[in-house]
Amino acid sequence: MIGILKQKTPVNILLLLIFGVLIKLPMFMHPHVTIIEPKDGIFFHGILKFLESTGKTTPVIYPILAFILLFTQAITLTRLINNFRLMNRPNYLAAMSYLLITSFFAEWNYFSASLLINSLLIFVLGWLFKIYNHPRGKGIIFNVGLTIGISSFIFFPSIVFVIWVLFALMVMRPFRINEWLLCLLGVTSPYYFYAVYLFLSNQWHWAKLIPYLTVSTPSLQQSIWLAVSALLLMVPFLTGGYFVQDNLRRLLIQVRKAWSILLIYLLVAISVPFVNTSNTFENWVMAAVPFSAFHACTYFYPARKLFPLILFWVSVAFVLFYQYYGPGWR
Repeated sequence: MIGILKQKTPVNILLLLIFGVLIKLPMFMHPHVTIIEPKDGIFFHGILKFLESTGKTTPVIYPILAFILLFTQAITLTRLINNFRLMNRPNYLAAMSYLLITSFFAEWNYFSASLLINSLLIFVLGWLFKIYNHPRGKGIIFNVGLTIGISSFIFFPSIVFVIWVLFALMVMRPFRINEWLLCLLGVTSPYYFYAVYLFLSNQWHWAKLIPYLTVSTPSLQQSIWLAVSALLLMVPFLTGGYFVQDNLRRLLIQVRKAWSILLIYLLVAISVPFVNTSNTFENWVMAAVPFSAFHACTYFYPARKLFPLILFWVSVAFVLFYQYYGPGWR
């Protein structure tokens, strides 16, 4: 499996599709119906209301939408890594890692606002990679800010990714105050138009324009499943980080900066669930994107193939065992 996905061939997309369906089969067998949560934005509320009537009669629509998002995110992330040459050779290992990682927790396979946000964040990631020495970078920077602003209307805690974007601008380009202001203008533009709509429709209220924002520690139920999932996340991440560091000298300067952006992305994504927290793992799915990039290096770089092979099959075995005997899937 790993050896096949190390090659860049169109057949691998079909192989990934089969792999994804097989490893995520329980999500279709036991559909999770998504309900409206206060932390979700008005755009996502509108999506759920649109799906409500269909979801009552055909609840499988929710896992189908979740799988479409997961699969397209996996392929888009892989193409991004290949196009910007973050690894020595194009491959599909990041897509495999993403599908595998998102199977470690049942909540990461739910159709949710945080999962939908991942699609937008991958586009933002591509734009941030592109702005290094780009002659028309200002338009891209505005689009980055605008996308983050729109994301907050889908899942309000995602506004925290403004911090990531500003750090990314520091990494990729010399400091220019006008570019930072342009980015912040993009972030606030959706709020401006929404404020105009509220005013014209006589619905004006500050609470509608800017939802509540709290910071607290999630209260998560401890279990052996959580411990093993965390271990299978961290060991490949640390190993992949070692191989990235070991190969940095042979990479172009913009590729080095791109890996720095991915690391900052991970740190911010881990902090998002502490904003307007909920006691589930649902919101942590935003960390799966940068995790997958580092996991891909663990499967790609080792000279001895036994370690990544054992790691892959142990992860698959855990996922299958967890799906049929662990909590959350049934």
